[in-house]
Amino acid sequence: MTVPRFWREIPQRYNLIGSKCGSCGTVDFPPRTICPHCRRKSIGKMEDIKLSGKGEIVSYSIVREAPEGFEIQVPYAMALIKLDDGPTLTAQIVDCELEEVKIGARVEAVFRRIQEESKSGVIYYGYKFQLAMPQVK
Repeated sequence: MTVPRFWREIPQRYNLIGSKCGSCGTVDFPPRTICPHCRRKSIGKMEDIKLSGKGEIVSYSIVREAPEGFEIQVPYAMALIKLDDGPTLTAQIVDCELEEVKIGARVEAVFRRIQEESKSGVIYYGYKFQLAMPQVK
């Protein structure tokens, strides 16, 4: 199996995969093997689920002084996103003007290239979020 094919066949590489407790129904991201609420009752009852990738910004910050390796991206928005599926996660907001990022804005996950190991090496992808297109009724 080729390296690119190997990486594409790992579901977590191109999907938001969480876990759902078979005891209480809590959905977590990233996936867990034991539910933090049910603890022992959840052992053997956790299942992986594909999350919708849709949610809402509950808080955000504009990064103007970036950590090493991200200087070229400044300024950029980082947000706390409450997914429709339940979990809250942190992600970068992309493909919009910073003034468009607002608390309550609807967002959806997109997968982007994060880094490259070398010129001929493995390319790493990860999730970011973009503002959702308004629904036309």
